[in-house]
Amino acid sequence: MHEGNVSAARNVTTWAGTCYLAPLIGAVVADAYWGRYWTIAAFSTIYFFGMCTLTLSATVPAFKPVECVGSLCPTTTPAQYAVFFFGLYLIALGTGGIKPCVSSFGADQFDDTDPRERMKKGSFFNWFYFSINIGALISSSFLVWIQENAGWGWGFGIPALFMGIAIASFFSGTPLYRFQRPGGSPITRMCQVLVASFRKWNIKVPEDGSLLYEMQNSAIEGSRKLEHTDELKCLDKAAVLSDAEAKSGEYNSWNLCTVTQVEELKILIRMFPIWATGIVFSAVYAQMSTMFVEQGMMMDTTVGSFAIPPASLSTFDVISVIFWVPVYDSIIVPIARKFTGKERGFSELQRMGIGLFISVLAMAAAAVVEIRRLQLARELGLAHQDVAVPLSILWQIPQYFLVGAAEVCTFIGQLEFFYEQSPDAMRSLCSALALLTTALGNYLSSLILTIVTYFTTSGGKAGWIPNNLNEGHLDYYFWLLAGLSFSNMLVYVVCAKRYKQKRAT
Repeated sequence: MHEGNVSAARNVTTWAGTCYLAPLIGAVVADAYWGRYWTIAAFSTIYFFGMCTLTLSATVPAFKPVECVGSLCPTTTPAQYAVFFFGLYLIALGTGGIKPCVSSFGADQFDDTDPRERMKKGSFFNWFYFSINIGALISSSFLVWIQENAGWGWGFGIPALFMGIAIASFFSGTPLYRFQRPGGSPITRMCQVLVASFRKWNIKVPEDGSLLYEMQNSAIEGSRKLEHTDELKCLDKAAVLSDAEAKSGEYNSWNLCTVTQVEELKILIRMFPIWATGIVFSAVYAQMSTMFVEQGMMMDTTVGSFAIPPASLSTFDVISVIFWVPVYDSIIVPIARKFTGKERGFSELQRMGIGLFISVLAMAAAAVVEIRRLQLARELGLAHQDVAVPLSILWQIPQYFLVGAAEVCTFIGQLEFFYEQSPDAMRSLCSALALLTTALGNYLSSLILTIVTYFTTSGGKAGWIPNNLNEGHLDYYFWLLAGLSFSNMLVYVVCAKRYKQKRAT
C-alpha cells in the first residue's frame, strides 16, 4: 500500500485489535441465536471471501498498487485502499465467529458421561493447539517465502484456496457432528439477574437454598441446571419468590430468575480473578514480538554464511509448542495421572499455574542473556556505540523455548478451563473472554513500557530502554517482568485455591 512506518503500524495494530474484539460478537451470536455450527459455517465463509478479496487486491491491475521504482512510490488510489481494507476487515469479522467457537465445537463432540470420551477431550485441546502452531509454522516459513519470491497474489491465493478446502471439509462432517442448541442471549440473562436482585434488595434470602425459584427442567435451551452455591448471596435475591408473585402465579423474568440463571452469573464472577491473571501472562507473551526482537537486533545474527532476521526466532516458540504438546500428552500426563489420580494428569488450574511459573523462567532467561550481552559490550568498548555485540543470537533460543512451554500449559489450560467451567449456554462467550486476555496483555505491555520509560528517563538519563540498547538496561526490564509474573503467579495460586468448581445436574 506504500504506507509510511507510522501509518502501517497503526493500521496493523488496529486490525489486530479488531481480530481479538470481534470474537465477542461471534460468541454472543453462537450462544444466543445460531449455535456454534452455523456460526462457524457463516463466519468461515466470510473469512474465505476476505481472503479472495485480498487475492484480487494483489493480482487485478486496477486493484493492485503500482510497484515502486527505487524510492519513488506512486500514490495508492482510494479504490485500491477500499478493496484491500474491505478484504482485511472481512477476515477480522470472519475471525470473530471462528476463534471462540471452533475449540468449543470440537469439545462438544465428546460425551462427558463416557469416561473414555472425557479423557480424549483433554487430548483434543492439546492437539487442537498443536494444529494451530503447525499452521503458524507453515505461514511464517513457506508462505513468507512464496510472498517474497512469487508475489503477494500467490501469498494470498494459496491460503484462500486452503481455506476453501477447510470449509468443504467442515461441511463434509455434518452428519457426524453433535450439536449444542443455542440458549438465548447470555447478556440478557445476566442483566435480568442484576435487575431482579436490585429490585428485591429488601427481601431476605431464605437459609434453605431449595426454597429458591427453579424449574423442573432447565429454562435455558441446551443447558443443564446448575446447583445452588452459598457465595454471593446478594444475587440469590433474584431467585426469591415474593408473596405477590406466589399469589398471582405470574412471573416476570426481569423480576424473578431461576437458580440456574443466578448461578451462571456467579460462575462468571468466580472465574474473573483466574481470567485476569491471564492478562499478565499475555503481556509476557507479547515480548516475543517486541523486546525479544529489539534484543536480538543488538546481537550477532550471523550463523555461518546465513543472516538470521531477529523476528524469525519466534519460530522456536512454535517449534517448542510442537515439541511439548506430544510430550505433555503422551508422557507427562500418564506419569502425572499415577500420582494425582486425575484423568488428565493435572487439573486445568494446576496446568495454568505451571505455565505461569515457566513464564517467570522465560523472563529470567531473557534477563541473563541481556546481562551477558551488556557485559560483553562494556568489555569490548561498545557501550556507547549503537552496534551489535558479538554474542550469537542463538542464545535467545532458550527464552523462546520456555515461552512455548508456558504456552502449552497456560493457553491450552485456559481453553480447557473456560470450556469446562463455563455455563453450558455460555461456552462460546467464555472462550471469547479468554481470547480477550491476549489483546489486553498487549495493551498492558505497552503501558508497562510507557511507565518504565517515563520514570527511567527522568533527569535526562538514558533510561532502561534507549535507542542504543548498549547504553541501557533491558535486563532490568526483563527482571521487572519476571517479578511481575511471579507476583501474578502468587495471586493466581490464592485465587485457584479459593475457586469452587461448577456443579451441574
